[in-house]
Amino acid sequence: MSFHSAKETMEPAPNTLPTYNADDLTKGGDQAQIVLGDQTYTLRITRAGKLILTK
Repeated sequence: MSFHSAKETMEPAPNTLPTYNADDLTKGGDQAQIVLGDQTYTLRITRAGKLILTK
């Protein structure tokens, strides 16, 4: 039994999503507020360098 696999050249799609630096959002601090509609969320950078988004 033999199998043939067609090699496809797949190029990654260019990043079309808006990209933001967390340090820019927090202006060098560790928290920022993000508003969506009538809700305000808090973005926090932890000491371990992780992001937490809370309502």
